[in-house]
Amino acid sequence: MCRAVMSRPFCSAHCRNEKNVAACAHLKPVCDCFHAESKAIHALAASIFEKNFAATRASPAHTLRQNVQTMLSYSDIQAAAVRLRDHILRTPCVESKTLSHIVGAQVFLKFENLQFTASFKERGACNRLQLLSAEEKARGVIAMSAGNHAQGLAYHAQRTGVHAVIVMPRFTPGVKVERTRGFGAEVVLHGDTLEAARQHAYQLAAQRQLTFVHPFDDEAVAAGQGTLALEMLADQPDLDTLVVAIGGGGLIAGVATAAKALKPEIRVVGVQTERFPSMLNAVQGSHLPMGTSTIAEGIAVATAGTITQAVVRERVDELLLVDEGDIEQAVLMLLEIEKTLVEGAGAAGLAALIRHREKFQGQKVGLVLSGGNIDPLLLAAIIERGMARSGRLARIRVSARDVPGVLAKITATVAEAGANIEEVHHQRAFTLLAAQNVDIDLVLQTRNVQHIEDVLQALRAGGMEAARL
Repeated sequence: MCRAVMSRPFCSAHCRNEKNVAACAHLKPVCDCFHAESKAIHALAASIFEKNFAATRASPAHTLRQNVQTMLSYSDIQAAAVRLRDHILRTPCVESKTLSHIVGAQVFLKFENLQFTASFKERGACNRLQLLSAEEKARGVIAMSAGNHAQGLAYHAQRTGVHAVIVMPRFTPGVKVERTRGFGAEVVLHGDTLEAARQHAYQLAAQRQLTFVHPFDDEAVAAGQGTLALEMLADQPDLDTLVVAIGGGGLIAGVATAAKALKPEIRVVGVQTERFPSMLNAVQGSHLPMGTSTIAEGIAVATAGTITQAVVRERVDELLLVDEGDIEQAVLMLLEIEKTLVEGAGAAGLAALIRHREKFQGQKVGLVLSGGNIDPLLLAAIIERGMARSGRLARIRVSARDVPGVLAKITATVAEAGANIEEVHHQRAFTLLAAQNVDIDLVLQTRNVQHIEDVLQALRAGGMEAARL
């Protein structure tokens, strides 16, 4: 049924979640008539495909690309887009003028964190479910996941009447377990590692004749993820580069396949965290060390997919690494500038633009904000650390004579300098100062780094020793 056009970025009826409507009400409006939009996407895709590929059909390079990875093709992604038409939110892809100014490139953001389960993973899971036979649907599906794939599969399995079993490691945070159960899935907690949970999932699949839905190394899953590239190039056909986070490679395999078919000259760049460079190691034959944890847990994959690895090797132009600080900064920038909540993996693309900005200067760059499921405590830590790095939160130590009124004098001086005191710690015992003196540690809310220096100078002018810790 064709929906009425409304002055919102997408169809609120299709969204099924009013918080998503409110969250992106400030974005550039696009047509809410989902069927009309889908037809426009396919018409534009066919037009661009014919125009760009007419001269390359007979080329050896194009033939090689087709032969290398025949299991995932542009037609697979087109078919997935048709299947997902009434099941997945068509998220907006709009320019961020502020981020564009900061990084020196024209930045367009694809808000996949606005999906119902706050992740692009819904696309691949839903497409895989649509391909099940009646017999397979009756038996049910199983997956191993401690994150977004679990919720995406559970949600769409519930919607389509398919029983879903999700195997998670025992250490999985309770909020994720309960959220997955809330979507009607049967959650099995097993093992202390992801690998132990995966092996148990394989065993259960064999015992109960369930269809295993891999989070990334499945051509149907990758095809579903690739549908977001069709939408991006329909909304912004002049994009020069797409920057995509890589975990196991399902998202970038689908995106690269669709993008290169529609626009062969487009540049596709993959991003991994320095702590989990599994795809870079696999594709480039390097042996960079693997870490044990990262704030970008959605891309913390120790072994790249077999199917996805072949696509990345052939269709992705460059792989970049970012560190934890880059990702923290990107999460905070998106929260402050775009007023959107993105998890670590979802901010990896912007982190790459921050760290490797010379590689994107002057280009039109599309970023996928792949997910918004972040632990509140982790988010709080990122915000606090970001404020400290930018000089909006500072810890200083003031040394003074331990006499009545000295603390009042210190606080009055800080107040006159325009800073706000968040914490005070009066230190007498654990100090090398003379017994008549005292160390007072303060945590201050300040405007910037220069403001911190102004506060310190004011304290020194008042006869006190003051230094930043």
